[in-house]
Amino acid sequence: MKHVLLPDVKVRPLQFYLAMEEYLAALSADEDYFFMWQVNPTVIIGRNQHLVSEVNLDYCRSHLIDIVRRRSGGGCVYADMNNVMLSYITTSDAVTTTFGRYTAMVADVLCRLGIDARAGGRNDIMIGDRKVSGNAFYHRRGRAIVHGTMLYDTDIDAMLRAITPSSRKLTAKGVESVRSRVINLSEVSDITLPEFKRRAAEMLCDSTMTLTPDDVERIEELALNYTKPGWLAGNRTHAAATSREHIDGVGELELSVELNGPVIERVGLMGDFFLLSDLDSSLLDRLKGVEYTPAAVTNALARVDVSQVIASLSTSKFIELLF
Repeated sequence: MKHVLLPDVKVRPLQFYLAMEEYLAALSADEDYFFMWQVNPTVIIGRNQHLVSEVNLDYCRSHLIDIVRRRSGGGCVYADMNNVMLSYITTSDAVTTTFGRYTAMVADVLCRLGIDARAGGRNDIMIGDRKVSGNAFYHRRGRAIVHGTMLYDTDIDAMLRAITPSSRKLTAKGVESVRSRVINLSEVSDITLPEFKRRAAEMLCDSTMTLTPDDVERIEELALNYTKPGWLAGNRTHAAATSREHIDGVGELELSVELNGPVIERVGLMGDFFLLSDLDSSLLDRLKGVEYTPAAVTNALARVDVSQVIASLSTSKFIELLF
């Protein structure tokens, strides 16, 4: 695997690094790439999450915290200069297998540094019963892109104030409980941040590649897609019917149905679930023009395995949520 470096040490907006993942994914179908990056305080919201439900917009504005929507699913995370972001790009159609391999690989790095870590839950790396890393993935033209946080000495209080957990999560855990469930590497190890980055690159990669100024210019052009009007706000259907539920192993889902008379005009799905393929073309678009009855919807999805679109969600459960 190649460790990818930039030609300078400039701190760039987070959109640049998301675009860098896309650029590397398209660069070669044969190479695996890995790189690490840090940003000024930024909240990164999942592809299908509600902005106003997940982010404390007033706090972020008053504290100059940037907000960016990524292409991968999963939940909202916070990053600052004392948090290391990790990006892994590989060729794979088995995204869930790739994701599991990645989290095990990063947990092994921590173990080899003398830190008792393990992959846990659907997307976390744990030290004991506390999370040190949260991760997400998406599939793009035969390439799997996996990325995540590694808390080193992150400002946990700022993180909790910037991210607004849903009322369901707050009721279940409480803010203090959330704080007690995360941990910084600096709490359990004397390793410095630069040393961690150096050692991680040595253990995960067998060669290096430095991008050129021309590469950087092309990545900056790609990054503009993350600043287009409407991308950050996301799409939310004005619904005739809505359903919201947390499903163990899947995540939180909010499903909305917009009707035109007795038939479905549009279905919207938001939440912190993980996507394995394109949500619209693989699933939601198949319901347009279908009569809003369980029998008609079941017939329209007869050849669809929803678990191949949304990780761990069965077709029957999806249909249940629709009604």
